[in-house]
Amino acid sequence: MSAHGHVDLGHTVAGWTGTTLALLGFAGAGVAVCAAWPPGIVIGLGAVVLAGAVTWLLHLAGWGKPSGPRPEVEWDWRTRDTTALAGHADCLGCRVAGPRRAAGAATRPRPAVRLQSSDAGA
Repeated sequence: MSAHGHVDLGHTVAGWTGTTLALLGFAGAGVAVCAAWPPGIVIGLGAVVLAGAVTWLLHLAGWGKPSGPRPEVEWDWRTRDTTALAGHADCLGCRVAGPRRAAGAATRPRPAVRLQSSDAGA
């Protein structure tokens, strides 16, 4: 058992990619601040903005996850979300992608997922 219990932590290709790009952007901007190099600050912050855009596009392509817990068989970070092309219910990123995707998400019910209690042994 992990330190977080038996739960879906939401690790996805979109999440890992966006986090890595944002970390590199912030680190680059920080180094540029220390070096007093203004173009480097702009480049680093541009990388952070790029990280958000890349994460959003990967989410729309199915490499993210819908809101809420997923079934346990989909917990692996390399699992592609096949429902993403139609849009996710209650997902701001899908609504921003356009009315067609948001409308498709609103008409589809979400499956219920039963979660184990973390204090099952108590």
